[in-house]
Amino acid sequence: MAMSCKDGKTGSLDNGKYVRYTPEQVEALERLYHECPKPSSIRRQQLIRECPILSNIEPKQIKVWFQNRRCREKQRKEASRLQAVNRKLTAMNKLLMEENDRLQKQVSQLVYENGYFRQHTQSTTLATKDTSCESVVTSGQHHLTPQHPPRDASPAGLLSIAEETLTEFLSKATGTAVEWVQMPGMKPGPDSVGIVAISHGCSGVAARACGLVGLEPTRVAEILKDRPSWFRDCRAVEVLNVLPTANGGTIELLYMQLYALTTLAPARDFWLLRYTSVLEDGSLVVCERSLKNIQNGPTMPPVQHFVRAEMLPSGYLIRPCEGGGSIIHIVDHMDLEPWSVPEVLRPLYESSTVLAQKTTMAALRQLRQMAQEVTQSSVNGWGRRPAALRALSQRLSRGFNEAVNGFTDEGWTVMGNDGMDDVTVLVNSSPDKLMGLNLSFANGFPAVSNAVLCAKASMLLQNVPPAILLRFLREHRSEWADNNIDVYSAAAIKVGPCSLPGSRVGTFGSQVILPLAHTIEHEEFMEVIKLEGVGHSPEDAIMPRDMFLLQLCSGMDENAVGTCAELIFAPIDASFADDAPLLPSGFRIIPLDSGKETSSPNRTLDLASALEIGPAGNRATNNYSTNSTCMRSVMTIAFEFAFESHMQEHVATMARQYVRSIISSVQRVALALSPSNISSQAGLRTPLGTPEALTLARWICHSYRCYLGVDLLKSSSEGSESILKNLWHHTDAVMCCSLKVRMTNVLLPPSLLFSFAWCQT
Repeated sequence: MAMSCKDGKTGSLDNGKYVRYTPEQVEALERLYHECPKPSSIRRQQLIRECPILSNIEPKQIKVWFQNRRCREKQRKEASRLQAVNRKLTAMNKLLMEENDRLQKQVSQLVYENGYFRQHTQSTTLATKDTSCESVVTSGQHHLTPQHPPRDASPAGLLSIAEETLTEFLSKATGTAVEWVQMPGMKPGPDSVGIVAISHGCSGVAARACGLVGLEPTRVAEILKDRPSWFRDCRAVEVLNVLPTANGGTIELLYMQLYALTTLAPARDFWLLRYTSVLEDGSLVVCERSLKNIQNGPTMPPVQHFVRAEMLPSGYLIRPCEGGGSIIHIVDHMDLEPWSVPEVLRPLYESSTVLAQKTTMAALRQLRQMAQEVTQSSVNGWGRRPAALRALSQRLSRGFNEAVNGFTDEGWTVMGNDGMDDVTVLVNSSPDKLMGLNLSFANGFPAVSNAVLCAKASMLLQNVPPAILLRFLREHRSEWADNNIDVYSAAAIKVGPCSLPGSRVGTFGSQVILPLAHTIEHEEFMEVIKLEGVGHSPEDAIMPRDMFLLQLCSGMDENAVGTCAELIFAPIDASFADDAPLLPSGFRIIPLDSGKETSSPNRTLDLASALEIGPAGNRATNNYSTNSTCMRSVMTIAFEFAFESHMQEHVATMARQYVRSIISSVQRVALALSPSNISSQAGLRTPLGTPEALTLARWICHSYRCYLGVDLLKSSSEGSESILKNLWHHTDAVMCCSLKVRMTNVLLPPSLLFSFAWCQT
């Protein structure tokens, strides 16, 4: 049958002749199309009856019209998508060409410097033969650092500093002032976060990134200047003064504070000048640098508990992109004063990779996330839009940072220890911390929690990938959490029935996972955990109840180099209001080595992956061979509790014991997760997760006996390890399925595979 898809005004007849629709007929059909793009035959006949102008058209012709209309709509959408992809690829091609030009300039400069140093080395070799006093003095003067006189802090002097900062920043962003090398693990492309590079051989730590974002330049600059909204480690940015410039730009004097990542290091602060201007080609520039050695102007004296760090010329170059959006270049260059932290932590403050992960790439991710939110109108879990969920994740992260740092100006005071200094306990009774704290109800009488206690500690971990350890902590809460503590936390908030309409629920153990949101790069996700019947406390008349935790997970990607892994959670009540107070607790694991992790965190989902099954088919040895590079990381633990002031000593004792028990559990888990421990040739070893594996093996044998009337295993031994080993080496493959509140699928090929996976239902 012939048909036309051109203008929607022609139809086809069975005899091959075309009929042209009138404008009124097309308008009527278009109205129905917007209401129902694919009407049924009954609806088409009803349309003919209701619209007299369509009475001379057969239902089959109307069916063909709708087919053509859907075809045109699909073609239009595909054309629009391809145009957007083409614009993106064009902009990316331009970006890559510019990057290629910059790299060619860098190569030329390196070739020139190499020739210069060759000549200089030869001259120095000849000069060293002269032992005169004059020669020694001359060679020493070459290495002296010039002492700059104090800079003028008047408006004209600040403008001079700003212009100098702009020039230096542009030379780093698009020139060859810094030798940039591609960051390990980053593959540039149209779907990547951007082109990311780290410095090589420059002072301090530096990172550079460039990419495409679907936001206008002014909006991009507005977001990036609001650093606390996207940089999780930024505590505050205070604008102390604003000076307009003759070229339409602005100079701002800023004071910025950054949280410390662990309890073992002090926080950082910066005294900055920020210069915003527009270049001749229309590009928008926001550049910054630290202010020091200035006179006749405002200064920022040292602040207690903070180490004054230095920001070298850094900033953002934002250029409008054809067809909308922006091309952005980001440079972060800092001297974080590594001398002020213990030697074991200095890699954190001397690593450009860490700076790139935590600061530079975080800025790009925030821009891409907000660009997606502009076009995303869907509502996620619990009726919240992406922006609301992003705000919740920021509150969780900020609250955890506050607990880790415990600043005195926020009301935290340190309690005396119990003779051991492994766990630090702080108390906060300030009104700001307690404002809006939920009430607990016991026997019908409200009791006010008028103080918050935080117990925190840090520990060094050896040879365990942070992503693997974090995944285990998330998926096996029962291995480290104390049920009595969960009861205490559940009693501290109002509890009640809670449901998440439209959410898919997956369960394991006593935890119910309800996914809420993922970031655009899947670097982090939020979820609600339901602890079912966390227990009871007869002495306090606390009955079994369900407890809800809002949980934030990040750093789960084992391929990300230099990133830290975090598991942060806070009790919530059934209402879960956006402004409800949160008391975050959790874990932060920061790698101290920049080497890429060689094993995958997916291993923790396989309960028996560590089993040694002999030379043939040894999965543990094949997948997790011992790495010659020892992986080191530092874990920081912080837990917060709301309590009544008269129970302070009791709660402090409980918190210390709880954190110490967690430390012990983490040490045991880390030892079992160590690749060197797993891949040893010691025969059948007790792997992590063995209790679950043995329980599953017993369930399989018991179910087989109950439903088939025969024993699956012929061995008379009833030892747990014997059952597991015999089932492992069974000659037949066994498929075991269970359909309950949760679904568990287990496939056991002979002597090769023994695992089970949790599936959402």
